[in-house]
Amino acid sequence: MAGRQRHRLLLENAEQLVLVCGRREPYLRRDGAHTLALLRAASLVVGLDGCIKAVGQADVIRNEFSEATFERIIDCSGKCVLPGLVDAHTHPVWAGDRVHEFAMKLAGASYMEIHQAGGGIHFTVEHTREAAEAELLAGLQQRLGRMLRAGSTLVECKSGYGLDLGTELKMLRVIERARRSTDIGISSTYCGAHAVPRGKTAAEATDDIINNHLPKLKELKLSGEIQVNNIDVFCEKGVFDLESTRRILQAGKDIGLQINFHGDELHPMKSAELGAELGARAISHLEEVSDEGIVAMARAKCAAVLLPTTAYMLRLKQPQARKMLEEGVIVALGSDFNPNAYCFSMPMVMHLACVNMKMSMNEALAAATINAAYALGKSDTHGSLEVGKQGDLLIINSSRWEHLIYQFGGHDSLINYVIVKGKVVYENERCEAMGSY
Repeated sequence: MAGRQRHRLLLENAEQLVLVCGRREPYLRRDGAHTLALLRAASLVVGLDGCIKAVGQADVIRNEFSEATFERIIDCSGKCVLPGLVDAHTHPVWAGDRVHEFAMKLAGASYMEIHQAGGGIHFTVEHTREAAEAELLAGLQQRLGRMLRAGSTLVECKSGYGLDLGTELKMLRVIERARRSTDIGISSTYCGAHAVPRGKTAAEATDDIINNHLPKLKELKLSGEIQVNNIDVFCEKGVFDLESTRRILQAGKDIGLQINFHGDELHPMKSAELGAELGARAISHLEEVSDEGIVAMARAKCAAVLLPTTAYMLRLKQPQARKMLEEGVIVALGSDFNPNAYCFSMPMVMHLACVNMKMSMNEALAAATINAAYALGKSDTHGSLEVGKQGDLLIINSSRWEHLIYQFGGHDSLINYVIVKGKVVYENERCEAMGSY
């Protein structure tokens, strides 16, 4: 019996309670994702500390907590409870509108053609450098709110539209202010090597990052002014080559940052092999990854963060999700939200992963929860509904959880509640007026 203790939240009588993991697995490879941990007619308790205290059959939880009190009780009859979604790759801090580039892409211009013509990243860099910190923060908070309403409760947020030290630090301060003031969880990434700044060579930019950016970042981290978790480089032909990427990533690792970088997107660069060698936590994109790189990532337990929206919007070939899964790679998903791939919705990302990358719905959900959390070094606290983990979860207005993926673009009427640390941070009243799907 739990006695007369007070708790933050009781979710009662869920039709399906999708744990994802049930044995504290830090990630799920293909075989583990084949059958996700799931309970029927189940309940869940979140304590005052925001962590899950109990998960189990509704009658067992009812008896165990019969004398307990709760700040809030939600009847989940006919509904499903899932872990909050984790978006493992976003670029949400920027100014400037690039909708005109979408028309250029539709007319046949490639990503690198737009980039070389002064558009793309450099267009956004120009506007972000000019923007005040308050403007960037307001934009970030609005975007994070939309991500939250689409079910994401933990999001990776990159800098990378500054390229000079002052603007990169401005972006990281904005991310830090958002981390302290918003409900959504944030993993912060320094991405000063997102492009080569105008007026510099790649070698000069590399030296500037290693000799100036990273020492200042270390100083601010140690003082507690900002919290940065990851280091990222755009390892690509015409941007940062393999040796420059190696130097920057190793220097970041030396100051305590997790390696989590862009690789093998537009050209085969052997980024996957490099990441495995350096002990990278994750590599994103991988549309052009080699067979040897896939094997190396599997052996190194380096997560592949696949971005189906990017391949879709840029008309690139799809990442080899099935081959990666079959080789034992830990596959995660991200939205790649940025001015070039404007998508806030992890449910839509999962749908695209299933249709275009041939992932199963179980694999996609694992990739958007426990494996995405692993890619951010957070799977000990996020990504599954297990005792001791943070109480981040979704309640959807359906008796089967698969509707979250199946209903392409339907999440705005399907997600009933978004809960962070046991507190309801979004309640969608439209769901109550609609029948369960």
